[in-house]
Amino acid sequence: MHRRIIAPGALAAASVLLAIPASAASYTPGAPGIGDPYYPYYGNGGYDVSHYDLRLQYQPKTDELQGTATILAKTTQDLSRFDLDFLLDVSEVRVNGTKAAFTTSGEHELVVTPKTPLAKGTPVTIVVRYSGVPSAKSAYGFTSWHRTPDGGVAANEPEAAWWWFPSNDHPTDKATYDVSVSVPDGTQAISNGTLQSTSSKLGWTRYNWRQNKPQATYLATLALGRFDITTGTSDGGVPVINAYSKDLGDNEGAARASVERTGELVDWLSGYFGPYPFSSVGGYVPNTTTSYALETQTRVFYSPRQFANGANTSLVVHELAHQWYGDYVSVKGWKDIWVNEGFARYAQWLWSEHEGEGTAQELADYVYASHPADDAFWTIAPGDPGPDNQFAGAVYDRGALAIQALRNEIGDDAFFAVLKGWPKEHAYGNASVADFQRYAERVSGKPLAALFDTWLFQPEKPAAPSARALVKTTAAVAQPKSWKKIEATNSVHEH
Repeated sequence: MHRRIIAPGALAAASVLLAIPASAASYTPGAPGIGDPYYPYYGNGGYDVSHYDLRLQYQPKTDELQGTATILAKTTQDLSRFDLDFLLDVSEVRVNGTKAAFTTSGEHELVVTPKTPLAKGTPVTIVVRYSGVPSAKSAYGFTSWHRTPDGGVAANEPEAAWWWFPSNDHPTDKATYDVSVSVPDGTQAISNGTLQSTSSKLGWTRYNWRQNKPQATYLATLALGRFDITTGTSDGGVPVINAYSKDLGDNEGAARASVERTGELVDWLSGYFGPYPFSSVGGYVPNTTTSYALETQTRVFYSPRQFANGANTSLVVHELAHQWYGDYVSVKGWKDIWVNEGFARYAQWLWSEHEGEGTAQELADYVYASHPADDAFWTIAPGDPGPDNQFAGAVYDRGALAIQALRNEIGDDAFFAVLKGWPKEHAYGNASVADFQRYAERVSGKPLAALFDTWLFQPEKPAAPSARALVKTTAAVAQPKSWKKIEATNSVHEH
């Protein structure tokens, strides 16, 4: 994973200076980071975004992207200037219709100074005109833009937006999206939500996508290339849109055999997590050399390598579970990643149980017994793993163990009420590990602080509970039939 740098210094200034009128002194720069200790320069202070309108043109032969981003926001302080997270070359910025000064700073900061300072609570329209070759740009020594033989793809976690649109790049600032992309005839543009329309003119085709529910910036995706697109509707009435690169080679059959079950699987997950919360669902498999998958909202990104050993519906279950746990309810901070990954992994355990290939308890027993007390696996705290271990295996497997321990502690009735009620409790918003603990305590009526501390935060192997629980020994435990398919998804977010 990509690791970052230390937190920025404070930007606050004295609110009253005798040489400056109080009204002027109250306007201060927005912070160059939103305040996440894992990624101090991700996101920005001083404003909240409500909508991104992106009008783009892409040339696959050269990987050149041109765009105009119109960003609707509201200030959260008296603002003298503000930052956007972005890497491409900017030619013009306008704020509320007037040209604004701009410069760049650090690895990925576009610093904008409006002609007139912005008072707190002011609606703001920001227009950014830009161009560049995304594959030629990097920050912190990596890129989140995947060049493909016939185009390019933006998909990565915890960041991907910088390579194709300016943004406030942190999960706590969700927004709706309109993404309109013009590509040469024969090339397609895939994005989130639903395809509103297409039009063709002079050898170019424009695709207009809309995401009408709040979406975190890292969950916005763009895929440009030659795809075979399939459409349908799940039995539960959810529109399904899938896409496959036309040059997937030997992995194509396994990819289709997995992803084409999306409608069936999202309906099945709805029984556990509640009604599907978005306007469409699906996935796409471009011809990339990466090895991970990502829960990009409504349109999951799958690397073809994930299907190198055959079809894997467990992988699809994992990414679809994120549509509730990660997308519908997103993290407050990146330290809360367990609320995403622990539950996506546990969904795989539930699918195993459904398929008769090993119960959740049997999988928990196997994972617990597979890691002796001196295994470094137990030193990683899923409840706050640190940026270097944010996507470590322990966050997934020890995280799922914590969920099984919760199930054993509060009983199935309360447990499944928590699974279904939690997404609705924080619908289209953000929540933390602490929020989840409080919710589980409220629903179950039991104090759970000790259980959460033991399974999510202590850097040691927990003692096996004595009742309805995990095995009490590290002796060999039979490997559940589903384990190989579950284990094959361990690299889903290892970029």
